[in-house]
Amino acid sequence: MIMSDFTTSLLHLIHSYGSIGVFGLVILGIIGLPLPIETLLLLTGILVKSNQLFLLPAWLAATLGTLVGISISYLIGRTAGHFTVYKLCSKLGISKEHIEYVQSVFNRIGAWILLIAYFIPIVRHLSGLVAGTTQLPYKTFALFAYSGAFIWSNLFFWIGFLYGMQAFHFLLFLYQQYGIWIIYGMILLIVVVLGIKFSRLYARNV
Repeated sequence: MIMSDFTTSLLHLIHSYGSIGVFGLVILGIIGLPLPIETLLLLTGILVKSNQLFLLPAWLAATLGTLVGISISYLIGRTAGHFTVYKLCSKLGISKEHIEYVQSVFNRIGAWILLIAYFIPIVRHLSGLVAGTTQLPYKTFALFAYSGAFIWSNLFFWIGFLYGMQAFHFLLFLYQQYGIWIIYGMILLIVVVLGIKFSRLYARNV
């Protein structure tokens, strides 16, 4: 997630192109380019906090970029089919084994993979493509994929906005000491706990 070698380049791109640059980079990262999108979203929130970006355009760029990126992946999978998806992924450095693994997970848990795929490297690049190749109905795709996109993009954006560079340095420290999975594990735990709390609150109010 946090790769310090990319940070300066990301900041330069954001400063040069603003929210439009954020929008484009998020789309490319979701489709399959090896970009540290979590870092990009975090930095976008940090730059808003420091008044270097406007809040509404930056937030829309982060959120809509994720929605558009996963939609493009779904449309490619739905219209191009398995063979083209294999060729495209091979050019992006994604192996056939990775595709088959995501397909097997999709076969086991169905559209739920679209909700959690954003938090798992490589899987987030493939979930939309696989959903498309299986001809998953668009309404089902949209419900799960767009919900996950909103949660994931806003989580990193608002962490950056609320906590600034402290959040960036803390996550960088975790990445350097323990690797990427400790960060994803913490985030997934937070999401699960919040989900349980909100579901209980909803149940009491119904």
